Amino acid sequence: MKSKKTLSDWLSNRYLLILRNEENFAERTTISFTYAKLVVFLVSIFLIVLLISLYLVTTILSAWLDPRHAEVEANRQLIELSLTVDSLALEVDRKEEFIKLFKRLSSGEVAHDTLSELKASAEIRSVEKEELLLEDLPAVDSALRSEFEGSLLYDKSLSSSNSELQEIFFFSPISGMVSAPFDTKIEHYGADIVSKPNEPVKAVADGTVLLSVWTQKEGYVVAIQHRTDLVSVYKHNSALLRKAGEFVRAGEVVSIIGNTGELTSGPHLHFELWYNGNPIDPEEFVSF
Repeated sequence: MKSKKTLSDWLSNRYLLILRNEENFAERTTISFTYAKLVVFLVSIFLIVLLISLYLVTTILSAWLDPRHAEVEANRQLIELSLTVDSLALEVDRKEEFIKLFKRLSSGEVAHDTLSELKASAEIRSVEKEELLLEDLPAVDSALRSEFEGSLLYDKSLSSSNSELQEIFFFSPISGMVSAPFDTKIEHYGADIVSKPNEPVKAVADGTVLLSVWTQKEGYVVAIQHRTDLVSVYKHNSALLRKAGEFVRAGEVVSIIGNTGELTSGPHLHFELWYNGNPIDPEEFVSF
């Protein structure tokens, strides 16, 4: 009587697979196997293919196969845009507040508490984005220059006898020869100093950078707020090395001499000093 085979016998029976040449029946290869080994091999192949497929679906092919990918990507971009808009709105608000304070400073309306507020605001600002300021310049440049230069009368009572200014030791912003002196009759509110090419321009005293921008007429301009309501301005630079809001020490380099802007006839530094909203002759306080 034939014995009944169990599942264990069926899996453990050994089989021999012989591969022969069809033409001469010569034996080429023999493979010994059991059904148990065959099942294990097939299951392993299936698991490997499954894992590779899952990896591809969640990474490289997610944009095509995962229906949630488009929604997740759209939400991520929306969050990034929202953060960018919030940052830009904050920068614009700070910029508008800064320009208002600077206008009050240039018109002589700034009190000591307002100056302290301006300095505190400058210290908490991050590095200013010049592109944002350039977008605002066309709208305020003419009005700002009109208030800062055209509409202000030179106070002849300001001279070297002023005690507050005499207490300040002024560094020379650059060594050179004065080619065009201070003259309010022709609205030349500073001194033009000719020096060597690529000469560094230094801050005349400790202070906070108010402006560090490009203008069409004056080229690269730096303005620094000092104590006792004093502002120094450096124009026609070839490069700016300080950002608005930064604190600088006397003698630190803030820019490089240049020939930028429409109102220039050659490489030089146009240097101005403004005290209580009025221009003063730089040669009375600074030796070039």
